[in-house]
Amino acid sequence: MALTEFELISRFFSRPETEREDVVLGIGDDCALLQVPAGMELAVSIDTLVEAIHFPPDTEPESLGHKALAVNLSDLAAMGAVPAWATLALTLPHSDSVWLEAFSRGFASLARRYQVQLIGGDTTRGPLNITVQVHGLLPAGAALRRDGAQPGDLIAVTGPLGDAGLALLALQNKYELAEFDSELRQRLEWPMPRLEVGQSLRGIARSAIDISDGLLADLGHIAEASGVGATLRLARLPLSRGVARYVKETGDWSLPLSAGDDYELCFSVPPARRSEAEHKALRAGCKLAWIGVIDVDPGIRCLTADDDLLDPVSRGYEHFHHP
Repeated sequence: MALTEFELISRFFSRPETEREDVVLGIGDDCALLQVPAGMELAVSIDTLVEAIHFPPDTEPESLGHKALAVNLSDLAAMGAVPAWATLALTLPHSDSVWLEAFSRGFASLARRYQVQLIGGDTTRGPLNITVQVHGLLPAGAALRRDGAQPGDLIAVTGPLGDAGLALLALQNKYELAEFDSELRQRLEWPMPRLEVGQSLRGIARSAIDISDGLLADLGHIAEASGVGATLRLARLPLSRGVARYVKETGDWSLPLSAGDDYELCFSVPPARRSEAEHKALRAGCKLAWIGVIDVDPGIRCLTADDDLLDPVSRGYEHFHHP
């Protein structure tokens, strides 16, 4: 028997495993009531995942629950914020209790890890769409932003690029991998937001963004917001064995440059603070890769190991430029 909307909410989402003292009133009323501490700013982000656009129809619901929250927490990581609350809007073709049980388990597990309380949302019937809004806190004036990069800044990323894109190619049978291990699929379906690193970079990084649409696209947002350009050294990009093999076999750099779904952080720091950034990131469990420099000339240039200029075919994902 199908669940009604209110039965669905009551059974799977009305009793959050994480309960915070700053939530005055959570799920069950017309609005949630929240306390924002004095001297703190509220960071808010929202993302929608659409079946067959952002994830294949046969994606496991537990991983989907995890990812729906993770991609939003990644936005908070890019600002250096500490996660606090989330809302969830689900559009479902039908109320499948088995699917909902797994989805809510994946969502709740990540929420518990980062002390995020689900405070409200909505459910409706239709093609599968998942919208999550997250709220984070950080000291006033301390947010990492896109508009602070300056010429001479060094550009870093927090981890390997292109793994999620390679996993997707393999799952779509568009590229045959010598080995398709669980770690590669994990990068696509179970991304982990770089929250601790983002928080550690407050006061050090001049600009930051998370890599969701591809390195070129997202670094391009920093460059545009800051009125600068950038030069990347392809040989310095951190690549897993699988992606490195793909690039060597095909000569195609689109996976690390444009595939997206990596959810690593890309940021810039003044050269004098490189060591400090490295130390802070290591304490947060991350080894940085220094991949280029911010410069004056607009645009992003990609240089090979021989200093040849590479002109990538794709600059990253953009919804309304794709069928």
